[in-house]
Amino acid sequence: MRVVDLGLISYAEAEKIQKETLAEVVEGAEETLFLLEHPPVITLGRNGGRENLHVSDEFLQQQNIELVHSSRGGNITCHFPGQLVAYPIFRVAKKPGGMRGLFTDLEEVVIQTCSHYGLDTTRQEGRPGVWIGNRKICSIGIAMRKWTSYHGLAFNVLTDVDLFSLITLCGLSDAEPTSLEKELGRNDIDMQEVKHVLTEAFRTVFADSTLAQG
Repeated sequence: MRVVDLGLISYAEAEKIQKETLAEVVEGAEETLFLLEHPPVITLGRNGGRENLHVSDEFLQQQNIELVHSSRGGNITCHFPGQLVAYPIFRVAKKPGGMRGLFTDLEEVVIQTCSHYGLDTTRQEGRPGVWIGNRKICSIGIAMRKWTSYHGLAFNVLTDVDLFSLITLCGLSDAEPTSLEKELGRNDIDMQEVKHVLTEAFRTVFADSTLAQG
């Protein structure tokens, strides 16, 4: 697995890079994990979500917040600096578990990363992502082309999650956004360290998962 840190990058540019890499991985190139942050952007998944946006397009423009229709699954979510995004370009075809296994493994990566920092998190049946009660710390939205994945997970790391106040998170009226720093009562977590911990969790989970090679 190749790991590429794209830093702070626009949603459109990251999607372009994903699709270029996706075409290469489909043809047999090394599977790739992209790590990055986005400037403020609200994304609508294939399942819609416009009804869960609480402000006008004009307001978003005034605040320099982008609105994007995404090819990923799921409903509405948002991205911003301080949220760690991971886009795995992984081959899923002919591997036990398929798409469901991929979701489970991505959740496990974040659960293990949170555990590294002493935070207990869980899955919830029928509600993809990673949770602490009704507080959502990570959202997952996947797209697939020729049984190869793109898009991925968005893990809230730093304290400021105010952008979520503009939406009904994932269309779930009872869901509240949270972050690693908020849950730990800290404001000193280093994003580069979290990237390293998350990468090691990816290596551990996908070396012994339903999607593992071999």
